[in-house]
Amino acid sequence: MNSLMLQQQSLLDALFARPGNNQSTGALHHLHTQLEMHASRGLMAYQANGHALAERSLLAVYPVIAQLIGAESFNALARDLWHKHPPRCGDLAQWGDALPAFLAVNEQLADVPYLADVARVEWALHRAANAPDADTDLPSFARLSSEDPEALTLRLAPGTVLLTSAWPVVSVVTAHTAGEPTLAEAGQRVRDRAGETAVVWRQGWRPCVAACPANALGLVRALQRGAALTEALGQATDGFDFSDWLTQAVHSGLVLGVVDATPQLPNTPHAKENP
Repeated sequence: MNSLMLQQQSLLDALFARPGNNQSTGALHHLHTQLEMHASRGLMAYQANGHALAERSLLAVYPVIAQLIGAESFNALARDLWHKHPPRCGDLAQWGDALPAFLAVNEQLADVPYLADVARVEWALHRAANAPDADTDLPSFARLSSEDPEALTLRLAPGTVLLTSAWPVVSVVTAHTAGEPTLAEAGQRVRDRAGETAVVWRQGWRPCVAACPANALGLVRALQRGAALTEALGQATDGFDFSDWLTQAVHSGLVLGVVDATPQLPNTPHAKENP
């Protein structure tokens, strides 16, 4: 007799037994036990399905982290994150943002201290994939030669993010995803603790990451807040070649066009940072 038939028989025995007698009590107890066993198996099935979803969803966002710590450890990490930081909405593509901070305090991974920053770069790439669509406005660049640069700025791709790390996070990510640099070269940069600032943006449908040159970092930060081109150029440091940088930035889709600068109020925090 299968489980469902046993439950049905127990229910019938309980219904037809005289209330209060031994037959009734025994039938009800048997029915309760059967239902508990069924609920337990169902719960275990749901938990296993949840764990599988967690592993697949996190792997889609953090493939480099998975390669760095191995599949078994990554799956265990995904299950742990699933329970400690469960999804807050039905779209699992929005889940996983807690992983960088989770890795930063994970004692078992303390010997890989750059994991948290690598995860931040991967999450930024994931977010960039969902950034708004935007096209390059090539005719707008003519404004650079005909209008006052005090009133102009460069429009960056939507969702552009800068992430500064004490570790070579761009090298680690691109070594695993694009083969450049080699894994050996990326490993040496980790041992040298060669810090990098990642710039993440979206080119067409493709999320991109590159190391932002140190002499261009101030410029990109200024452009992010809509500062005038003259102010942004003032944040660049020695050795910066604007013409060369702009050519590469337009070609890669980081810079999409020339627009009016956003007025900077004297009492804004950004104005204080860049007097």
